[in-house]
Amino acid sequence: MPSTTPETTEKWHALTAEQVLEDLGSSVDGLAGDQPAGRLDEYGPNTLSAEGGVSLAALVLKQLKSPLIYLLIAAAVISALAEHYVDSGVIAAVIIFNTLIGVSQEWRAEKTLDALRRMAAPRARVLRDGDAEVIPAQDVVPGDILLLEAGDLVAADARVLDVTELRVDESALTGESDTVGKDTDEFEESTPLADRRNMVWSSTNVTDGRGRAVVVATGMETSIGAIAGDVQTVDQMETPLQRRLSSLGLYVGVAAVLLAGLIFSIGIGRGEELYEMLLFSVAAAVSAIPEGLPAVISVVLALGVQRMAERGAIVRRLPAVETLGSTTVICSDKTGTITRNEMTVTRVWAGGQRLRVTGEGYAPEGEFTTEEGEPLDEGSPGAAELERLLSIGCIANNATLEQEDGRWRIEGNPTEGALLVASHKRGLVKCGLDSEHHRIDEIPFSSKFKYMATLDKADGAATLHVKGAFERILEFSDTVLLDGEERPLDDELRAEIEEAAAAFADEALRVIAGAYRPAVDEDEAERSHAEAGLVFLGLWGLLDPPRPDAVAAIEAAHEAGMDVKMITGDHAATAAAIARKAGILEEDEEVVTGQDLEEMDDEELARRVRDIAVFARVTPAHKLRIVRALKAHDEVVAMTGDGVNDAPALKQADIGVAMGITGTEVAKEASDMVLTDDDFATIVAAVEQGRVIFGNLRRVVMFLITTNLGEIMAITAALVLGLPLPFTAIMILWVNLVTDGVSVLPLGLEPKHGDVLKQRPRPPREGILTRMMMLRVLTLSPVIAIGTLSVFNHYESTQGLLMGQTMAFMTLVAYEWWRAVSTRSMSTSIFRMNPLGNKLLIAGISLAVVLQVVVLYWGPAQQVFGTTAIGLAEWGVALAVASSVMFVDEIFKAVMRRRERGARKNSVRK
Repeated sequence: MPSTTPETTEKWHALTAEQVLEDLGSSVDGLAGDQPAGRLDEYGPNTLSAEGGVSLAALVLKQLKSPLIYLLIAAAVISALAEHYVDSGVIAAVIIFNTLIGVSQEWRAEKTLDALRRMAAPRARVLRDGDAEVIPAQDVVPGDILLLEAGDLVAADARVLDVTELRVDESALTGESDTVGKDTDEFEESTPLADRRNMVWSSTNVTDGRGRAVVVATGMETSIGAIAGDVQTVDQMETPLQRRLSSLGLYVGVAAVLLAGLIFSIGIGRGEELYEMLLFSVAAAVSAIPEGLPAVISVVLALGVQRMAERGAIVRRLPAVETLGSTTVICSDKTGTITRNEMTVTRVWAGGQRLRVTGEGYAPEGEFTTEEGEPLDEGSPGAAELERLLSIGCIANNATLEQEDGRWRIEGNPTEGALLVASHKRGLVKCGLDSEHHRIDEIPFSSKFKYMATLDKADGAATLHVKGAFERILEFSDTVLLDGEERPLDDELRAEIEEAAAAFADEALRVIAGAYRPAVDEDEAERSHAEAGLVFLGLWGLLDPPRPDAVAAIEAAHEAGMDVKMITGDHAATAAAIARKAGILEEDEEVVTGQDLEEMDDEELARRVRDIAVFARVTPAHKLRIVRALKAHDEVVAMTGDGVNDAPALKQADIGVAMGITGTEVAKEASDMVLTDDDFATIVAAVEQGRVIFGNLRRVVMFLITTNLGEIMAITAALVLGLPLPFTAIMILWVNLVTDGVSVLPLGLEPKHGDVLKQRPRPPREGILTRMMMLRVLTLSPVIAIGTLSVFNHYESTQGLLMGQTMAFMTLVAYEWWRAVSTRSMSTSIFRMNPLGNKLLIAGISLAVVLQVVVLYWGPAQQVFGTTAIGLAEWGVALAVASSVMFVDEIFKAVMRRRERGARKNSVRK
């Protein structure tokens, strides 16, 4: 019986067809008798195994796995034990709110394996006991003989036994743009998967011809099964934001516990009552914890998701929004990402003229120009010969060009599709079987003979139209059409044509030639007619070219301090040509192939990976190694892709970016972000938005830490000085949740300041708050504490505890308003900024004022919060004292600006 472990599946392409059948215990007539049933029991169904699906409960628990959430849960429990049920209820509501936001955004995540299963062929034609049968694809077993023809989805990995012009589209698996012709020859055991032309792979598409192949692997042992296994074993990585928030939560938690313990110890040491000090310590801990931070961050990220969606980027995991802003390396697939995955004619030689062809992809829009860029008019040299060449690409063509939902697409062979589009650009739209030439007979393309021909009749005369590999067509030609005349193809003209073909090949173009033979009397197309006496017409140069917007986006990424690497399954020469056109690869740089990677151990790859710009002929396992090697250097890696082969690396990367139009469902479900327009430029726009969002999150965190630290300093100072508690616990929660909330949400949506893409990426290990930001916090928090406590002490000593706590509460809230205004910029003076630049902040502070009025003057609220009404004079005192934080911050900004100018001058001198 056969063994289909990954180790043995590597050998099938190196064996003869007879050896494969013998090793598998099969025959050319297929399995016999009860063999299929026995093997189905042994190997199991031809399906992909699944991990457990993601449940709603699992998503909820995921949102709760955060040190900040742990702190809030602890605060809620302690408040409930202390019978502060209102406080406990409010904190619980914050936790629930934050959880609901995260769950709603991530409900569609983690469906990669479902998508892989949806790709599986539902039915397959096999040969059993010498008879053809159609069976469910899940019943295919090793040793079955697959009967393949155009339009089939291959049901399992199989070794080809015999073929008739069989071609398969493997782009989603290998990244190669063109279809792959299959044959039965053996290959070296070390041959990369993409070059094993005697193998067909599960879930790839047969585009042309027919053939038979013996199944060598099913289910999880297939190439697509290996990818499914890789996806299962790849852990979803924490994003930089999650790591930073975890670190922040840990610091805040430790500080809160230590502070509460210190306050409790001081109070007990001064002879205060145990129960009173327990409540006091809980209040201090609650004041130290920024209760609103998790919810605010979730809301800011969710709003960022909406903004990105408007720009063509659908984010599937909230923290991925910020991760984009941290990206240091973009690893991009070539086919369908940097390029369109649409073969395009970009160069033509006809009538002795080398011409350029404009236009992108399959859209039949563009023109033919000279080398100098001049349009080719009807009377221009080579125009008549061009028309004849394009007519061959039009007539001898079985592809069709269709427009669906505003997007042009090709049905049939991509190469024929490219020739068809080129003909359409010159006005030849009635092509193939729809042309005015009646097709009498056809010689299909053969990988052995490397050409195809059609015998077509028009106006009573039959003409043989031939196209194929340029060397073959040139060999078959005796004459060439020049200046409207058929001239003998002498050595000089042959050399000119060969020189043009070589020039196209140097640009990594695939070169196709066209020719014809007039006045063919027979009613059948014979190879003897096609292989001699042809009139040579010209050359097409084809390429899956880089998108113009991708080239601009790559340049912008470099300016933003990000490195861009191409990782593709395509050939090294093609990858190098595209990478150089796209601005990824310098002229003196070389491409590293999958074979080169096999010869490197992980240590050598980690040492060299930063200096390698292009990886070609790579497998999914190679892509994973590359991403891991980059992450070993603390690079924040964004991986783009659209094929099945990209799925494991998309999941391994810090952020996986899939193409929404050309991308497979597998790639989309493995990704963190999907581009709805397949535009590489959208990635750079998303990076810009990610940087803006992180800058705003820094504003939010610094605002909250500054005000909360001011609160705890005021409480601690009151205890040390022997003063009563300046706030009630519900006042602290009001400030931390409501007053903070209406201020920090607008701060989280602050418009960008300057060109954020001109800045370098943040160091991966840099925290949310830098040392300079912490210095700013430690400068401003004492200002808040001193001002608040001074107001409290004055009014408590003159008008009693109720008035003292009300005025301390009012002053602290006013500090929040002024601090929100000042926090809009990290360095620019608020007096130099547009006061209406953030209208949401103005609205938020206005709402906060209204809510504060309710708390101060509405009877039921006064009872809950422990406040009393105050007059206009008291409002003036609170606002005037609180404005001090803004002026101190302005002085701090001015000092920092002066230091930055001095540092720049010193660097210039050096």
